[in-house]
Amino acid sequence: MSEDRSSGSVQEERPRNWLERIAQILQSEPKDKDELLQLLQDAQQRNLIDRDAVNMIEGVLEVSEIQVRDIMIPRSQMEVIARDASLDEFLPVIIESAHSRFPVIGENRDEVMGIILAKDLLPFVAKSDNRDFDIREILRPAMIIPESKRLNVLLREFQTSHNHMAIVVDEYGGVAGLVTIEDVLEQIVGEIEDEHDVEDETDILPAAAEGCYSVRALTPIEDFNEHFRTDYSDEEFDTIGGLLMSAFGHMPKRGEQIVLDGLRFTVQRADNRRIYLLEVCPAPDEDVAEDDILPREG
Repeated sequence: MSEDRSSGSVQEERPRNWLERIAQILQSEPKDKDELLQLLQDAQQRNLIDRDAVNMIEGVLEVSEIQVRDIMIPRSQMEVIARDASLDEFLPVIIESAHSRFPVIGENRDEVMGIILAKDLLPFVAKSDNRDFDIREILRPAMIIPESKRLNVLLREFQTSHNHMAIVVDEYGGVAGLVTIEDVLEQIVGEIEDEHDVEDETDILPAAAEGCYSVRALTPIEDFNEHFRTDYSDEEFDTIGGLLMSAFGHMPKRGEQIVLDGLRFTVQRADNRRIYLLEVCPAPDEDVAEDDILPREG
């Protein structure tokens, strides 16, 4: 009986969750972040905390070192709506992109007038006559931030201002791109998929642009070759994402492009650890160089 009680007492003293386990680990007082990460990885190997928890903590530590320019959607990839466009003109853009927020611009992309929410358009969509529609009536103020802002600071500003999107400007005041709260959170928890993302069981789907496809980076090279009639080698890499990582020579950002054997690959979704989603299109003739590999940012 005494052993049972003793066993139960020991069980009660064991950490009840991973936060308490981390507290025990930190009693050794690591001297810097690298040492802290090493302790966490050691704890994971001893099954004190799981890999998902370690990844999330690493993400939290890293956001303080990442700037907005590292994860923003480049201006060339922004889905925008012209201030003077009619509802019938821009509604197809909203439906096709499936985004919930859109910058509204004036004469050009450097003149951001505000942000509209797709849900604010519902009352007008229900009407049969929208001749009196004025987009200015539903505009919301745009949050403007510098591209040098740290992600941990931006996340706090998103929380306090209740904004979910910010327009990123460069040092000259021109629009460099945009960033959403989802982009920031994905640096901590990894990719956040929604109902509009490519489903897990579907590796290759037609994209909006004619002749283009959305391709998961984890698509096996063998399957990719079969679909696109290419001949990429799978001796060194198993997935198309691994092949492209090698071709880029670095961790690509969202919007970066590379041309490989007549196909143009655009990174649609990525974080600082891996590529998740690609757009694959036939490469225009002027993009194909002698070595057929042309990395560039979008």
